[in-house]
Amino acid sequence: MQSADLTLRLPPSMQLPAPEEPLESFQREEVLSWVVDPDSETVRFLSLVVGDPGALGNLAEDLDSVRRYDVTPVDEETFYGYVEMDLRAANATLLGTFDVPGLVVVPPMVYTGRENVHVTVLGEPEAMSGLLERTPDEVGVEVERVSEHQRRSETLAGRLTARQFEALEVARDAGYYEVPRCGDLATVAEALECSESAASTLLRSAERGLVDAALRR
Repeated sequence: MQSADLTLRLPPSMQLPAPEEPLESFQREEVLSWVVDPDSETVRFLSLVVGDPGALGNLAEDLDSVRRYDVTPVDEETFYGYVEMDLRAANATLLGTFDVPGLVVVPPMVYTGRENVHVTVLGEPEAMSGLLERTPDEVGVEVERVSEHQRRSETLAGRLTARQFEALEVARDAGYYEVPRCGDLATVAEALECSESAASTLLRSAERGLVDAALRR
């Protein structure tokens, strides 16, 4: 199977029709699960959101289409948000793009701002080849990557080798990532039984993988 990382640029007609103020409180939304119910004409989302938990209530009050919502805080700046809302034509069109036999969306679907959606799709070559043709003309599509599917590309820790993961764990336990830092590179290298240069390379490579994953690169 093949997979592809796509960045979609939504036109105004397909963006959430909400005031800018509550949306500005959300830096990133990872849509973990979604269900479209055509019988009741609703769509249900479960998301992990980086932003102000109180802003979801403000957003729900501004949108008549929201039927129900629930907030479960993780910390002061992160929360799980569950929303049931009317199925808008824009939602049906966007999600319907990927409703193809032999093709699936690999969660999460990541929103960074009102118009940017980052999606990873997995499927048979025939299904993948027709995906761009199915995308609505008004939606901009940037193909970030196409390759044989590797599960490690879709998770944060999964991008790391076992040695890189070990290096991060050792560095964390040593206080290397504390603020202010209370562990040094020499301590990490000693625990890993390697040179400081090798330890530094391991950490920087691991950090790059985590940063790229967080930013959907």
